[in-house]
This record gives sequence, C-alpha cells and structure tokens, in this order.
Amino acid sequence: MAELAVGAWLGTTWSAGDIVAVAREVEAAGYDGIWVADHFMGNTGTEERSDIRMRECFGVLAGLATAVPRVRLGSLVASMTYRHPAVLAATAATVDDLSGGRLVLGMGAGWQLNEHAAYGIALGPVRERIDRLEEGLAVLDGLLRTPRTTVAGTHYTVVDAPPVTSGRRIPIMLGASGEQRMLGVVARYADEWNCWSTPEVFAHKSAVLDEHCVRIGRDPRTIRRSTQAVLQIDGSAADAPAGVVAGSVAEIVDVIGRWREAGLDELIVPAIRGTADQGRELFGRFHTEIRPQLD
Repeated sequence: MAELAVGAWLGTTWSAGDIVAVAREVEAAGYDGIWVADHFMGNTGTEERSDIRMRECFGVLAGLATAVPRVRLGSLVASMTYRHPAVLAATAATVDDLSGGRLVLGMGAGWQLNEHAAYGIALGPVRERIDRLEEGLAVLDGLLRTPRTTVAGTHYTVVDAPPVTSGRRIPIMLGASGEQRMLGVVARYADEWNCWSTPEVFAHKSAVLDEHCVRIGRDPRTIRRSTQAVLQIDGSAADAPAGVVAGSVAEIVDVIGRWREAGLDELIVPAIRGTADQGRELFGRFHTEIRPQLD
C-alpha cells in the first residue's frame, strides 16, 4: 500500500501570527500539506450574518508561500462565485511562483448562504452554480495551461487571452460529492478530488468518479484523492455527529486504514473549529500517536 500523505487544515480565524507559527510547526513535524478554507465569515447555515471573521484564503497562502519552504499549499476549497476566474488564475499563478511551485488550486461551486447575502455576491440555484463552475474551470484551464484562451459563456467571456503563468501545471483540485454531475466535472477537469467522508462514503463516491472517468476515456488513476473528517481523539464513536470521526487512537487508526483500502492518497486533518492552541494539540497528537501506526 502506498504511503499516505497527511495534510494540516489551519484555521483562518486565528491571528496571522498564529497561522504562520502553526504552519511552521506542522511543516517541521513532517506534515505533507497545509490547507486553508476560502470563506469570509462563520457559517450559520442560513443568510443570518456571523461576526466570526475569517482571513482571506489567497492572502494567507501568499504569506505561507514565503514562510514555509517545503509542503504543498492549497485552498480547500475556493468558491468560483467569489472571483472572476481570470483574476483567480493570476492570483494562483502569483502564489505558485512565490512558493516555488507548491500551490494546489482547490475549487468548488460555492454554497455558504450568509456570506453571499452579506456581501452581495450572487450564489444562485445549484444547477447555475455548477454551470458557472464549469465555465470558470474552462477559463482557468486555458489561462494556466494554454497559449491563448477564448471562452464565450453565459457567466464568463474571455477573448484571445494570453496565459498568466510561466509554464508549471498548477494542479486543480475539485471539492465535490454530487454523483450525477459534479463528479463528472471532476473527471473532466481535476487533477485531484476532495470530499468530506467516512470510509464507506469515500469508497462509493470514488467508484462513481471512476465510472465518470471511464465514460470520457480518462484513466481514473490519474486523479489524486483526499478526504477529511473532524477527528476527536479519545471521543465517543457512538456519539459522534456526521463529519466527525471519534474514538481511541486504535479506533481512529482503524478508520484511516479503511480509507486507505478504498484508495485514499491524502488525509487532511482539520483544526478549523477551535483555537490555534487546540490545533497545535490535535496536530501534535496525530503526529506522535496516530501517524506512526499508519506506516
């Protein structure tokens, strides 16, 4: 079984100093990637505003690009609704240059109601969001990977546009779980795929992604696969809500083993619901108690 990569998902509610300090600590500990969410406020599940402030994703990544020299750096995931894809392509290329070629451009269709409502950013129904994502990915793919790009779409129009990068193929990761359409978009555009999951959900979604790849003639093995769940070490597995893996160290190691058997390439450990010190504790315990048992 191939070695499992492990990423650390940092909180953007932390101070800038804490973000940089924890990033340096997890890199020194041997983590393989650092991930940052793309949101502007805490999620309320409705259009109700939140006073929880979150730092902007690509500003954070640009800072980390010069502060930590080794690990991959990625957005988990950037909403296509927030930036014109031509602007995003230029931003991504700049961060990638600053990092020496370590950026993973994670993208999604968008979903958080309150920040769209608060800042006057159009969200639209699900079908429209996916349409916008597909058009935006065509723009990104062109500007990051081809000599000239023309896209005449409903949401985006780009005419004979020159590239915004000097040549490195910046990996595009898509966060997606929708089986009928979104995983088909992954098969068409993505170098990497990510979703929240349990091992059973991951195995099922991964098989559906394989089917989409076969349908368009793509080798499914060319898509790197990652997942995450909130980890509660020493928590009660019986009481764990959706999106949370709780239990003893041995129980969590067992869950991770089942993810690996389903074809997982990278496990991302989120520390996005607490303070920087709580993140340090989680990353430290995972590194010293769980990761040695994954080899």
